[in-house]
Amino acid sequence: MTLSIGGIELQSRFFLGTAGYPSPEVLRQAITASGAQVVTVGLKRQLAGGAGASDFYRMIRDSGAHLLPNTAGCRSAHEAVTLARMARELFGTHWIKLEVVGDEYTLQPDPWELVDAARTLAAEGFEVFPYCTDDLVTCQRLLDVGCNILMPWGAPIGSGQGLVNPYALRTLRARLPGVPLVVDAGIGSPADAVQAMELGYDAILLNSAVAQALDPVKMAAAFKLAIEAGRLGHEAGVIPKQDMATATTPVTGRPFIL
Repeated sequence: MTLSIGGIELQSRFFLGTAGYPSPEVLRQAITASGAQVVTVGLKRQLAGGAGASDFYRMIRDSGAHLLPNTAGCRSAHEAVTLARMARELFGTHWIKLEVVGDEYTLQPDPWELVDAARTLAAEGFEVFPYCTDDLVTCQRLLDVGCNILMPWGAPIGSGQGLVNPYALRTLRARLPGVPLVVDAGIGSPADAVQAMELGYDAILLNSAVAQALDPVKMAAAFKLAIEAGRLGHEAGVIPKQDMATATTPVTGRPFIL
Protein backbone atom coordinates (compact mmCIF):
# COMPACT_ATOMS: atom_id res chain seq x y z
CA MET A 1 0.00 0.00 0.00
CA THR A 2 3.04 2.32 0.22
CA LEU A 3 3.01 5.25 -2.20
CA SER A 4 6.24 6.87 -3.34
CA ILE A 5 5.54 10.42 -4.45
CA GLY A 6 7.65 13.56 -4.59
CA GLY A 7 10.62 11.69 -3.13
CA ILE A 8 8.70 10.62 -0.01
CA GLU A 9 7.26 7.24 0.97
CA LEU A 10 3.66 7.51 2.19
CA GLN A 11 1.50 4.92 3.91
CA SER A 12 -1.70 6.87 3.19
CA ARG A 13 -3.12 7.57 -0.25
CA PHE A 14 -5.48 10.23 1.11
CA PHE A 15 -4.50 13.89 0.57
CA LEU A 16 -6.74 16.24 2.55
CA GLY A 17 -7.59 19.89 2.00
CA THR A 18 -7.88 22.27 4.95
CA ALA A 19 -10.45 24.91 3.91
CA GLY A 20 -13.99 25.44 5.12
CA TYR A 21 -14.05 23.41 8.34
CA PRO A 22 -16.39 24.47 11.15
CA SER A 23 -13.42 25.10 13.44
CA PRO A 24 -9.66 24.47 13.70
CA GLU A 25 -10.37 21.73 16.24
CA VAL A 26 -12.67 19.90 13.83
CA LEU A 27 -9.98 20.16 11.17
CA ARG A 28 -7.40 18.73 13.58
CA GLN A 29 -9.67 15.80 14.40
CA ALA A 30 -10.46 15.23 10.72
CA ILE A 31 -6.77 15.05 9.81
CA THR A 32 -6.26 12.47 12.54
CA ALA A 33 -9.30 10.43 11.49
CA SER A 34 -8.29 10.52 7.83
CA GLY A 35 -4.80 9.19 8.42
CA ALA A 36 -3.69 11.63 5.71
CA GLN A 37 0.02 12.30 5.52
CA VAL A 38 -0.31 15.17 3.04
CA VAL A 39 -2.49 18.24 3.60
CA THR A 40 -2.98 21.11 1.19
CA VAL A 41 -3.10 24.78 2.13
CA GLY A 42 -4.17 27.73 0.01
CA LEU A 43 -1.39 30.25 0.45
CA LYS A 44 -3.54 33.24 -0.54
CA ARG A 45 -6.18 32.26 2.00
CA GLN A 46 -3.69 31.85 4.79
CA LEU A 47 -1.84 35.08 4.05
CA ALA A 48 -5.19 36.85 4.33
CA GLY A 49 -5.75 35.15 7.69
CA GLY A 50 -3.30 37.41 9.47
CA ALA A 51 -2.17 36.50 12.96
CA GLY A 52 -4.23 33.31 13.07
CA ALA A 53 -2.14 31.80 10.29
CA SER A 54 0.74 30.96 12.64
CA ASP A 55 -1.54 28.90 14.89
CA PHE A 56 -2.90 27.12 11.83
CA TYR A 57 0.56 26.13 10.58
CA ARG A 58 1.58 25.01 14.04
CA MET A 59 -1.41 22.69 14.11
CA ILE A 60 -0.50 21.26 10.69
CA ARG A 61 3.09 20.74 11.79
CA ASP A 62 1.99 19.02 14.99
CA SER A 63 -0.19 16.63 12.97
CA GLY A 64 2.94 15.23 11.34
CA ALA A 65 1.51 15.65 7.84
CA HIS A 66 3.53 16.94 4.91
CA LEU A 67 2.44 20.40 3.78
CA LEU A 68 1.48 20.86 0.14
CA PRO A 69 0.99 24.61 -0.47
CA ASN A 70 -1.22 25.48 -3.41
CA THR A 71 -1.65 28.45 -5.72
CA ALA A 72 -5.45 28.51 -5.60
CA GLY A 73 -6.88 31.78 -6.85
CA CYS A 74 -4.17 32.47 -9.42
CA ARG A 75 -5.24 33.44 -12.93
CA SER A 76 -1.89 33.58 -14.74
CA ALA A 77 1.39 31.70 -14.89
CA HIS A 78 3.24 34.75 -13.57
CA GLU A 79 0.98 35.04 -10.52
CA ALA A 80 1.24 31.31 -9.78
CA VAL A 81 5.02 31.24 -10.10
CA THR A 82 5.37 34.24 -7.77
CA LEU A 83 3.14 32.60 -5.16
CA ALA A 84 5.00 29.29 -5.43
CA ARG A 85 8.31 31.02 -4.78
CA MET A 86 6.80 32.68 -1.71
CA ALA A 87 5.56 29.30 -0.47
CA ARG A 88 9.01 27.78 -0.78
CA GLU A 89 10.53 30.61 1.26
CA LEU A 90 7.83 30.53 3.92
CA PHE A 91 7.52 26.78 4.42
CA GLY A 92 10.86 25.41 3.31
CA THR A 93 9.29 22.93 0.89
CA HIS A 94 9.84 22.48 -2.84
CA TRP A 95 6.41 20.86 -3.18
CA ILE A 96 3.73 22.99 -4.82
CA LYS A 97 0.20 22.20 -5.92
CA LEU A 98 -0.04 24.30 -9.04
CA GLU A 99 -3.44 25.83 -9.82
CA VAL A 100 -4.05 28.34 -12.61
CA VAL A 101 -7.76 28.87 -13.20
CA GLY A 102 -9.03 29.84 -16.63
CA ASP A 103 -12.79 30.02 -16.10
CA GLU A 104 -14.61 31.64 -13.19
CA TYR A 105 -17.73 29.49 -13.48
CA THR A 106 -16.22 26.00 -13.63
CA LEU A 107 -12.83 26.89 -12.10
CA GLN A 108 -11.37 24.84 -14.92
CA PRO A 109 -7.58 25.03 -15.19
CA ASP A 110 -6.12 27.12 -18.01
CA PRO A 111 -3.95 24.57 -19.89
CA TRP A 112 -1.65 27.11 -21.53
CA GLU A 113 -0.92 29.12 -18.38
CA LEU A 114 -0.65 25.90 -16.36
CA VAL A 115 1.97 24.38 -18.68
CA ASP A 116 3.87 27.67 -18.80
CA ALA A 117 3.99 27.92 -14.99
CA ALA A 118 4.90 24.25 -14.62
CA ARG A 119 7.83 24.66 -17.03
CA THR A 120 9.25 27.54 -15.00
CA LEU A 121 8.78 25.92 -11.61
CA ALA A 122 10.14 22.51 -12.64
CA ALA A 123 13.26 24.24 -14.00
CA GLU A 124 13.67 25.92 -10.59
CA GLY A 125 13.63 22.60 -8.76
CA PHE A 126 10.03 22.48 -7.58
CA GLU A 127 8.14 19.19 -7.35
CA VAL A 128 5.05 20.35 -9.20
CA PHE A 129 1.66 18.78 -8.46
CA PRO A 130 -0.42 20.30 -11.29
CA TYR A 131 -4.20 20.47 -10.91
CA CYS A 132 -5.40 19.77 -14.44
CA THR A 133 -8.35 18.42 -16.39
CA ASP A 134 -8.55 14.85 -17.64
CA ASP A 135 -7.34 15.87 -21.12
CA LEU A 136 -4.62 13.45 -22.19
CA VAL A 137 -2.70 15.89 -24.39
CA THR A 138 -2.52 18.55 -21.67
CA CYS A 139 -1.29 15.91 -19.25
CA GLN A 140 1.39 14.81 -21.70
CA ARG A 141 2.56 18.41 -22.13
CA LEU A 142 2.84 18.79 -18.35
CA LEU A 143 5.04 15.71 -18.22
CA ASP A 144 7.11 17.07 -21.10
CA VAL A 145 7.95 20.26 -19.17
CA GLY A 146 9.11 18.43 -16.05
CA CYS A 147 6.11 17.38 -13.96
CA ASN A 148 6.43 13.94 -12.36
CA ILE A 149 2.92 13.83 -10.89
CA LEU A 150 -0.49 14.71 -12.33
CA MET A 151 -3.68 15.69 -10.52
CA PRO A 152 -6.60 15.46 -12.95
CA TRP A 153 -10.04 16.48 -11.77
CA GLY A 154 -12.94 14.10 -11.30
CA ALA A 155 -15.37 17.02 -11.66
CA PRO A 156 -15.30 20.78 -11.03
CA ILE A 157 -13.97 21.84 -7.63
CA GLY A 158 -16.50 21.51 -4.82
CA SER A 159 -19.24 20.17 -7.10
CA GLY A 160 -19.49 16.74 -5.45
CA GLN A 161 -20.39 15.18 -8.81
CA GLY A 162 -17.87 12.36 -8.55
CA LEU A 163 -16.19 11.04 -11.68
CA VAL A 164 -18.08 12.67 -14.54
CA ASN A 165 -15.86 11.18 -17.26
CA PRO A 166 -14.59 7.74 -16.18
CA TYR A 167 -13.62 7.01 -19.79
CA ALA A 168 -11.12 9.90 -19.84
CA LEU A 169 -9.70 8.89 -16.47
CA ARG A 170 -9.32 5.27 -17.61
CA THR A 171 -7.56 6.51 -20.73
CA LEU A 172 -5.11 8.57 -18.69
CA ARG A 173 -4.32 5.60 -16.48
CA ALA A 174 -3.80 3.31 -19.47
CA ARG A 175 -1.66 5.79 -21.45
CA LEU A 176 0.46 6.95 -18.50
CA PRO A 177 1.13 3.70 -16.64
CA GLY A 178 4.23 4.80 -14.74
CA VAL A 179 3.04 8.26 -13.67
CA PRO A 180 1.59 8.90 -10.19
CA LEU A 181 -1.99 10.07 -10.77
CA VAL A 182 -4.05 11.72 -8.05
CA VAL A 183 -7.74 12.46 -8.58
CA ASP A 184 -8.22 16.01 -7.39
CA ALA A 185 -11.57 17.82 -7.10
CA GLY A 186 -15.20 16.87 -7.54
CA ILE A 187 -15.26 13.85 -5.24
CA GLY A 188 -18.57 13.81 -3.36
CA SER A 189 -18.87 10.53 -1.49
CA PRO A 190 -16.71 7.62 -0.38
CA ALA A 191 -18.18 5.62 -3.28
CA ASP A 192 -16.54 8.08 -5.71
CA ALA A 193 -13.18 7.48 -4.04
CA VAL A 194 -13.59 3.71 -4.35
CA GLN A 195 -14.36 4.09 -8.06
CA ALA A 196 -11.28 6.23 -8.68
CA MET A 197 -8.98 3.89 -6.81
CA GLU A 198 -10.37 0.84 -8.60
CA LEU A 199 -9.46 2.57 -11.88
CA GLY A 200 -5.86 2.36 -10.72
CA TYR A 201 -5.34 5.90 -9.50
CA ASP A 202 -2.65 6.31 -6.90
CA ALA A 203 -4.33 8.68 -4.46
CA ILE A 204 -7.29 10.98 -3.83
CA LEU A 205 -7.20 14.66 -2.90
CA LEU A 206 -10.40 16.18 -1.58
CA ASN A 207 -11.61 18.94 0.69
CA SER A 208 -15.28 19.91 0.43
CA ALA A 209 -16.66 16.37 0.78
CA VAL A 210 -15.16 16.20 4.27
CA ALA A 211 -15.21 19.85 5.38
CA GLN A 212 -18.88 20.36 4.43
CA ALA A 213 -20.19 17.03 5.72
CA LEU A 214 -22.57 17.04 8.68
CA ASP A 215 -19.84 15.24 10.63
CA PRO A 216 -16.46 16.02 9.02
CA VAL A 217 -14.51 13.77 11.38
CA LYS A 218 -16.68 10.74 10.69
CA MET A 219 -16.61 11.49 6.95
CA ALA A 220 -12.81 11.70 7.01
CA ALA A 221 -12.73 8.22 8.55
CA ALA A 222 -15.17 6.97 5.91
CA PHE A 223 -12.99 8.24 3.07
CA LYS A 224 -9.93 6.66 4.66
CA LEU A 225 -11.59 3.26 4.55
CA ALA A 226 -12.99 3.83 1.04
CA ILE A 227 -9.59 4.75 -0.39
CA GLU A 228 -7.99 1.72 1.22
CA ALA A 229 -10.78 -0.57 -0.03
CA GLY A 230 -10.60 0.82 -3.56
CA ARG A 231 -6.85 0.32 -3.71
CA LEU A 232 -7.12 -3.24 -2.41
CA GLY A 233 -9.85 -3.94 -4.97
CA HIS A 234 -7.62 -2.67 -7.76
CA GLU A 235 -4.68 -4.74 -6.60
CA ALA A 236 -6.86 -7.84 -6.21
CA GLY A 237 -8.31 -7.44 -9.71
CA VAL A 238 -11.95 -6.46 -10.18
CA ILE A 239 -13.81 -8.91 -12.45
CA PRO A 240 -14.90 -7.49 -15.82
CA LYS A 241 -18.52 -6.53 -16.36
CA GLN A 242 -20.53 -8.57 -18.88
CA ASP A 243 -24.03 -8.60 -20.28
CA MET A 244 -24.92 -12.23 -19.59
CA ALA A 245 -25.00 -14.32 -16.44
CA THR A 246 -22.20 -16.75 -15.64
CA ALA A 247 -22.96 -19.61 -13.26
CA THR A 248 -20.86 -19.60 -10.13
CA THR A 249 -21.76 -23.17 -9.14
CA PRO A 250 -21.78 -26.34 -11.28
CA VAL A 251 -25.10 -27.07 -12.98
CA THR A 252 -24.12 -30.45 -14.43
CA GLY A 253 -22.15 -33.43 -13.26
CA ARG A 254 -21.19 -34.22 -9.69
CA PRO A 255 -21.44 -31.19 -7.33
CA PHE A 256 -18.69 -32.45 -5.00
CA ILE A 257 -15.36 -34.14 -5.38
CA LEU A 258 -15.19 -37.26 -3.20
